[in-house]
Amino acid sequence: MQLISPEKVFRGNEAWLNAIPHIKKICRRPLLLGRSKSTNKIRQQIYKDLYDKNVSIHSSNLRFDCCYEDLDKIKNIISENNCDSIIAIGGGKVLDAGKFLGDSLSIPVITIPLSASTCAGWTALSNIYSINGQFIKDIELKSCPKIMVLDHGFIKTAPKRTLASGIADALAKWYESFLTSSKIEDGLVQQAIQISRVLRDQLLIDGESAYMNQSVQNVAWCNVVEGCAITAGLIGGIGGQKCRTAAAHALHNAITQLVPTNKPLHGEIVGVGILLQLRLEETKNDNKLANQTIKQLLLLMKKLNLPTTISELGINVFENNNLQKIAEFACRDKSEIHFLPFEINQQDIKETIINFEKQNMKTL
Repeated sequence: MQLISPEKVFRGNEAWLNAIPHIKKICRRPLLLGRSKSTNKIRQQIYKDLYDKNVSIHSSNLRFDCCYEDLDKIKNIISENNCDSIIAIGGGKVLDAGKFLGDSLSIPVITIPLSASTCAGWTALSNIYSINGQFIKDIELKSCPKIMVLDHGFIKTAPKRTLASGIADALAKWYESFLTSSKIEDGLVQQAIQISRVLRDQLLIDGESAYMNQSVQNVAWCNVVEGCAITAGLIGGIGGQKCRTAAAHALHNAITQLVPTNKPLHGEIVGVGILLQLRLEETKNDNKLANQTIKQLLLLMKKLNLPTTISELGINVFENNNLQKIAEFACRDKSEIHFLPFEINQQDIKETIINFEKQNMKTL
């Protein structure tokens, strides 16, 4: 069984207003789930719009990331108030938490992304973290969200940094799926890989314009936002488990085990992971184009003010045994890094990271 998409997707400038009548049909006592103070104004607008339609609403906010401590607390709130649905409003961690809770309680979930930083509003997956933001595991859910609302008016209020992060995360769809799944003969997997290639090209072409001019009048911005939040999710839905993540996300999960000086976004870490994966391809799989691809990506990443080394993420790998911690977690038994079509061990990870950090990307 494949869980390809939400039942309904509303997108564009009037997406939220267009979605309200459909949401009202399945939500009589929803829990509105949020997190960030910076998005409180939008959540209040959504609350008022639903209240005016005679919907009985309860609200709760995450304190940490999508972690069991928060999830258990909010699950009790949902049960105590007899909520019949969840409306998750925010970034990827909030959306993942809403989806996990809906799945656990068998109630419908509506996702309303407030940035294009991930495709979490689309997918039937939730990533679980510790209260300190350390990746624990990802969980496959029983369904995609009932409704996804990608309102361009909401998205344009997000910081530029979140869009850059989303671009990096969406780019990984191509670099990981092509490497792990290109030889699989399943037609849907091949189609998913080709969609990821088209998405990659679109992001490389329009990414800078979208980043520099976040406006609903900018076609590049609209296309990039929907590419990061919708198309990236569709690729995973069509490709299923066979269209896998690889080293970029495995390294992301490992890097989150450390405590940075400034907490980076998901896609920022994944972007660094893509560069490291390409270097592994070059040194371990004789990919002669990898270095050229790194140079191409660096041009875009620097224009988007994305970090390109682990040190730029706020982590010194040469202290506190950090290098060993990354290598061990990245190479643990259940890690996505083992989906690579060549063998990788801890020493390979350490050597690649050391070379990257010492060169500081200046000579690549």
